[in-house]
Amino acid sequence: MTRRVLANTKPITSSVTHSLTASKLVTRRRVLSSIAIAGTSLAARKLPAAAQEKSRDRNSPGTQALIKSITKQTLWKNRDGKGTTWFHPRACMLPLDSKSKDKRTHALMLLQEIGGSDYFGQVHSSESIDMGKTWTVPAPIESLGRDPVTGNEGLQAGVCDVTPQYHPPTDTTLALGHVVFYRGPKFATKDQLARFPLYAVRSRDGSWSERKRLMWDDPRGAFIYSNNCGQRVVMPNGDIMMSFTFGPESKNRMVAGVRCTFDGETLQVTEVGEPLKNPAGRGLLEPSVTRFRNQFLMTIRAEDGHGYVAASKDGINYAPQQAWRWDDGTEIGMSTTQQHWLTRDDALYLVYTRQDAANKNVIRWRSPLWVARVDPDRRVLIRESEQTVLPMIGDGITEPESVALMGNFNVTNASPMESWVTVGEWMPKRNARGNVLLARIGWTRPNGLTPS
Repeated sequence: MTRRVLANTKPITSSVTHSLTASKLVTRRRVLSSIAIAGTSLAARKLPAAAQEKSRDRNSPGTQALIKSITKQTLWKNRDGKGTTWFHPRACMLPLDSKSKDKRTHALMLLQEIGGSDYFGQVHSSESIDMGKTWTVPAPIESLGRDPVTGNEGLQAGVCDVTPQYHPPTDTTLALGHVVFYRGPKFATKDQLARFPLYAVRSRDGSWSERKRLMWDDPRGAFIYSNNCGQRVVMPNGDIMMSFTFGPESKNRMVAGVRCTFDGETLQVTEVGEPLKNPAGRGLLEPSVTRFRNQFLMTIRAEDGHGYVAASKDGINYAPQQAWRWDDGTEIGMSTTQQHWLTRDDALYLVYTRQDAANKNVIRWRSPLWVARVDPDRRVLIRESEQTVLPMIGDGITEPESVALMGNFNVTNASPMESWVTVGEWMPKRNARGNVLLARIGWTRPNGLTPS
């Protein structure tokens, strides 16, 4: 398959600001409706005064100085229900020509339609050669659609939660997600077989490989093992450091650091670390990994009213997780939603959702999206650095149904001077309507991790 010619489309910069009629919200997964959301009135656990003062002394000066601006762009519209609601929009940057001295890049975004709770269509791709101002019409990736499941009449295996990442040593792009099962026009709650990672590889010519399973023969992953929605780190030797959420049954899932080899065609697990555990709800979910200075860091979704963070020297074995909190020691209310890293060479940030007075009735507090700088030594967020990445549209107290959820998002370092946060909005009681948004975070100085 040859590369498609990019469409000459105009950028869309408008945003929808009106509120919709209130109606009862539903959860994204019916089975989770019975899980009590802990942390709605978290106790403020404080650090010793000396530790608080040390953090303020080290991090207060200029904590916001790196972020110059945050602007919003609407890529695809469907709040009116006249088009397609695209979901899981995740982008990565690829060189225009990896074999030349031309260091310019273009963007590849993967996304898929959402039609209901955890009900996703075929994975599509879109590209941009003008730093995200215009994008091609999403085109289906043949190998990332649905296949019939042998021995289970009417059951289909799809792919979701896919994250693309360019792999410089092989000049390929690895798109890694996981399997999901459907029967008819809905998520097959009673027919979910064992869940595992699936991937496909994009070659330099734009063609995609068949989809493959990332094998891990360990009974601890008998029910599920996955890197869904996770951020990964490509090492200089080509190895990929990432993480698994896994478990022999639905509840009490664990997370651990993972090392894989990748030769441009096959992804193989070579090492899995000791697990971190949390008994609340389904356990620990959707971990994302970054490498900052001399350590690896993992941020983790949980179902006890918190998000968690853990650190590791080798990216395999992590120290026990701690709940995300502010630098004054106050815990941050987070409700079973992923967080993602925004990594620079000189600073580390986290993008996340959290409890706020204005969103107290929004499901899982999944709007707005925030960003704050991380103190990597103490693994806390610097409160005075917090800014809104994408604001909440609508009334999160009296009309929460009017608020589009933004809990599934991605972070991309697009250039030395700009990073992106992309998200597909989702309105559960409005026929899954929503827009695809791109937030541009402009920097005051270049990010040394991103090629010029």
